[in-house]
Amino acid sequence: MTNYEEIDKMIAEGTITEAIECLKNIISKNPNDSAFYLLGNAYRKKGQYKDALNNYLEAISLNPDSPAVEAHAMLVDILEFYHKDYYNP
Repeated sequence: MTNYEEIDKMIAEGTITEAIECLKNIISKNPNDSAFYLLGNAYRKKGQYKDALNNYLEAISLNPDSPAVEAHAMLVDILEFYHKDYYNP
């Protein structure tokens, strides 16, 4: 399966493991920024933030104008917010 719209729909509907396998298969044959971006989205939805960030960075390295740029920045902002030690004065 190489239809990215279908894979994006799978991620949105929660069949994330299947989407990840499809994307890994695509990447093994033809690494491209769209596949890495969607793989990052899948890992983000699973809560695997390190894997999500790594895949966003891979997408960005292949295409600096990828939507992964914004996704990466937003995830970094979220992680920085939640991991700050805001209980200390």
